Amino acid sequence: MKPFRKRRRGGITATFEIGEAHLLANLAGQVIELLRDRNGVDESDADPLAAQLGMGGPSLPPEDPVLQRLLPDAYRGDPEDAGEFRRFTERGLTSVKVQNAETLIGSLVDGGLTFEEVPDEHGDPVEVELDPDEVQAWLRALTDVRLALAVRLGIETDEDTVLVAESEDDAVAAMSDIFDWLGYVQETLIAALD
Repeated sequence: MKPFRKRRRGGITATFEIGEAHLLANLAGQVIELLRDRNGVDESDADPLAAQLGMGGPSLPPEDPVLQRLLPDAYRGDPEDAGEFRRFTERGLTSVKVQNAETLIGSLVDGGLTFEEVPDEHGDPVEVELDPDEVQAWLRALTDVRLALAVRLGIETDEDTVLVAESEDDAVAAMSDIFDWLGYVQETLIAALD
Protein backbone atom coordinates (compact mmCIF):
# COMPACT_ATOMS: atom_id res chain seq x y z
CA MET A 1 0.00 0.00 0.00
CA LYS A 2 1.10 3.51 -0.79
CA PRO A 3 -0.22 5.58 2.13
CA PHE A 4 -2.96 8.15 1.84
CA ARG A 5 -1.80 11.62 0.89
CA LYS A 6 -3.43 14.89 0.03
CA ARG A 7 -3.39 15.98 -3.61
CA ARG A 8 -2.70 19.59 -4.57
CA ARG A 9 -5.87 19.79 -6.63
CA GLY A 10 -7.92 18.38 -3.76
CA GLY A 11 -8.91 14.96 -2.64
CA ILE A 12 -7.01 12.33 -0.74
CA THR A 13 -5.52 9.35 -2.53
CA ALA A 14 -3.91 6.00 -1.78
CA THR A 15 -2.86 3.00 -3.82
CA PHE A 16 -3.56 -0.57 -2.73
CA GLU A 17 -2.16 -3.79 -4.09
CA ILE A 18 -4.92 -5.94 -5.58
CA GLY A 19 -4.85 -8.39 -2.65
CA GLU A 20 -5.13 -5.54 -0.14
CA ALA A 21 -8.09 -4.07 -2.02
CA HIS A 22 -9.83 -7.46 -2.08
CA LEU A 23 -9.20 -7.86 1.65
CA LEU A 24 -10.66 -4.43 2.45
CA ALA A 25 -13.72 -5.06 0.27
CA ASN A 26 -14.23 -8.52 1.77
CA LEU A 27 -14.04 -7.30 5.37
CA ALA A 28 -16.36 -4.35 4.68
CA GLY A 29 -18.74 -6.76 2.92
CA GLN A 30 -18.79 -9.01 5.99
CA VAL A 31 -19.75 -6.05 8.19
CA ILE A 32 -22.51 -5.13 5.72
CA GLU A 33 -23.85 -8.69 5.76
CA LEU A 34 -23.81 -8.85 9.54
CA LEU A 35 -25.64 -5.53 9.87
CA ARG A 36 -28.19 -6.40 7.19
CA ASP A 37 -28.90 -9.72 8.88
CA ARG A 38 -29.67 -7.77 12.06
CA ASN A 39 -32.19 -5.56 10.24
CA GLY A 40 -33.99 -8.51 8.69
CA VAL A 41 -36.10 -9.54 11.69
CA ASP A 42 -38.28 -7.22 13.75
CA GLU A 43 -37.99 -8.01 17.44
CA SER A 44 -40.56 -5.48 18.60
CA ASP A 45 -44.19 -4.71 17.84
CA ALA A 46 -44.64 -2.72 14.67
CA ASP A 47 -45.48 0.93 15.25
CA PRO A 48 -47.12 2.30 12.05
CA LEU A 49 -45.77 5.84 12.48
CA ALA A 50 -42.31 4.58 13.35
CA ALA A 51 -42.38 2.26 10.34
CA GLN A 52 -43.29 5.16 8.04
CA LEU A 53 -40.38 7.16 9.46
CA GLY A 54 -38.02 4.19 9.28
CA MET A 55 -37.72 3.92 13.04
CA GLY A 56 -39.36 0.55 13.74
CA GLY A 57 -36.25 -1.32 14.79
CA PRO A 58 -35.70 -4.06 17.34
CA SER A 59 -35.85 -3.28 21.03
CA LEU A 60 -33.72 -6.21 22.19
CA PRO A 61 -29.95 -5.98 22.02
CA PRO A 62 -28.20 -8.25 19.52
CA GLU A 63 -26.89 -11.61 20.68
CA ASP A 64 -23.80 -11.54 18.45
CA PRO A 65 -20.89 -9.95 20.37
CA VAL A 66 -19.74 -8.07 17.26
CA LEU A 67 -23.17 -6.50 16.83
CA GLN A 68 -23.25 -5.70 20.54
CA ARG A 69 -20.04 -3.72 20.00
CA LEU A 70 -21.19 -2.06 16.77
CA LEU A 71 -24.69 -1.32 18.15
CA PRO A 72 -24.20 -0.81 21.91
CA ASP A 73 -26.94 -0.01 24.41
CA ALA A 74 -27.41 3.71 25.01
CA TYR A 75 -28.45 3.13 28.64
CA ARG A 76 -26.39 0.34 30.14
CA GLY A 77 -28.10 0.35 33.52
CA ASP A 78 -31.68 0.54 32.25
CA PRO A 79 -32.74 -2.21 29.82
CA GLU A 80 -36.21 -0.71 29.30
CA ASP A 81 -34.92 2.74 28.28
CA ALA A 82 -32.13 1.13 26.25
CA GLY A 83 -34.73 -0.95 24.39
CA GLU A 84 -36.90 2.08 23.63
CA PHE A 85 -33.91 4.07 22.44
CA ARG A 86 -32.72 1.13 20.32
CA ARG A 87 -36.17 0.72 18.75
CA PHE A 88 -36.10 4.29 17.44
CA THR A 89 -32.43 4.58 16.46
CA GLU A 90 -30.91 1.23 15.55
CA ARG A 91 -32.20 0.98 11.99
CA GLY A 92 -30.89 4.44 11.17
CA LEU A 93 -27.50 3.68 12.76
CA THR A 94 -27.30 0.36 10.95
CA SER A 95 -28.19 2.02 7.66
CA VAL A 96 -25.42 4.61 8.05
CA LYS A 97 -22.87 1.92 8.91
CA VAL A 98 -23.88 -0.06 5.82
CA GLN A 99 -23.63 3.08 3.65
CA ASN A 100 -20.13 3.79 5.00
CA ALA A 101 -18.95 0.26 4.19
CA GLU A 102 -20.58 0.44 0.74
CA THR A 103 -18.78 3.74 0.11
CA LEU A 104 -15.46 2.08 0.96
CA ILE A 105 -16.17 -0.80 -1.44
CA GLY A 106 -17.44 1.61 -4.11
CA SER A 107 -14.24 3.67 -3.90
CA LEU A 108 -12.18 0.54 -4.43
CA VAL A 109 -14.32 -0.45 -7.43
CA ASP A 110 -14.00 3.07 -8.86
CA GLY A 111 -10.23 2.69 -8.41
CA GLY A 112 -10.12 -0.46 -10.52
CA LEU A 113 -11.08 -3.34 -8.21
CA THR A 114 -12.95 -6.14 -9.96
CA PHE A 115 -14.54 -9.19 -8.42
CA GLU A 116 -13.33 -11.94 -10.70
CA GLU A 117 -13.81 -15.56 -9.64
CA VAL A 118 -10.05 -16.01 -9.56
CA PRO A 119 -8.50 -12.62 -8.84
CA ASP A 120 -5.21 -11.85 -10.54
CA GLU A 121 -2.82 -11.35 -7.62
CA HIS A 122 -0.45 -9.56 -9.96
CA GLY A 123 -3.13 -7.26 -11.37
CA ASP A 124 -2.95 -3.51 -11.54
CA PRO A 125 -2.96 -1.68 -8.21
CA VAL A 126 -6.17 -0.03 -7.07
CA GLU A 127 -5.94 3.74 -6.67
CA VAL A 128 -8.63 5.42 -4.63
CA GLU A 129 -9.30 9.12 -4.53
CA LEU A 130 -11.61 10.30 -1.78
CA ASP A 131 -13.59 13.50 -1.38
CA PRO A 132 -14.30 14.81 2.16
CA ASP A 133 -17.53 12.79 2.55
CA GLU A 134 -15.82 9.62 1.36
CA VAL A 135 -12.94 10.22 3.79
CA GLN A 136 -15.42 10.28 6.68
CA ALA A 137 -17.17 7.15 5.39
CA TRP A 138 -13.81 5.34 5.11
CA LEU A 139 -12.77 6.34 8.63
CA ARG A 140 -16.05 5.09 10.07
CA ALA A 141 -16.07 1.89 8.00
CA LEU A 142 -12.47 1.09 8.98
CA THR A 143 -13.39 1.65 12.63
CA ASP A 144 -16.32 -0.76 12.31
CA VAL A 145 -14.18 -3.42 10.62
CA ARG A 146 -11.47 -3.07 13.29
CA LEU A 147 -14.07 -3.26 16.09
CA ALA A 148 -15.49 -6.43 14.56
CA LEU A 149 -12.03 -7.99 14.32
CA ALA A 150 -11.15 -6.91 17.87
CA VAL A 151 -14.25 -8.65 19.22
CA ARG A 152 -13.55 -11.85 17.27
CA LEU A 153 -9.91 -11.82 18.45
CA GLY A 154 -10.82 -10.98 22.07
CA ILE A 155 -8.95 -7.67 22.04
CA GLU A 156 -10.13 -5.28 24.73
CA THR A 157 -6.85 -3.77 25.94
CA ASP A 158 -3.39 -2.99 24.59
CA GLU A 159 -2.14 -6.05 26.48
CA ASP A 160 -4.66 -8.21 24.60
CA THR A 161 -3.31 -6.83 21.32
CA VAL A 162 0.19 -7.98 22.24
CA LEU A 163 -1.01 -11.42 23.38
CA VAL A 164 -2.98 -11.96 20.17
CA ALA A 165 0.01 -10.88 18.05
CA GLU A 166 2.18 -13.46 19.85
CA SER A 167 -0.35 -16.28 19.37
CA GLU A 168 0.93 -19.72 18.36
CA ASP A 169 -2.21 -20.15 16.23
CA ASP A 170 -1.33 -19.12 12.67
CA ALA A 171 -4.91 -18.02 11.87
CA VAL A 172 -5.07 -15.79 14.97
CA ALA A 173 -1.64 -14.32 14.20
CA ALA A 174 -2.71 -13.61 10.61
CA MET A 175 -5.90 -11.87 11.79
CA SER A 176 -3.79 -9.88 14.25
CA ASP A 177 -1.59 -8.73 11.36
CA ILE A 178 -4.70 -7.67 9.43
CA PHE A 179 -5.99 -5.79 12.50
CA ASP A 180 -2.66 -3.93 12.76
CA TRP A 181 -2.58 -3.21 9.03
CA LEU A 182 -6.10 -1.76 9.13
CA GLY A 183 -4.91 0.52 11.94
CA TYR A 184 -2.05 1.64 9.70
CA VAL A 185 -4.47 2.34 6.81
CA GLN A 186 -6.65 4.39 9.14
CA GLU A 187 -3.63 6.21 10.60
CA THR A 188 -2.35 7.26 7.16
CA LEU A 189 -5.82 8.51 6.23
CA ILE A 190 -6.00 10.63 9.39
CA ALA A 191 -2.47 11.95 8.79
CA ALA A 192 -3.41 12.97 5.25
CA LEU A 193 -6.17 15.21 6.63
CA ASP A 194 -3.60 17.51 8.29
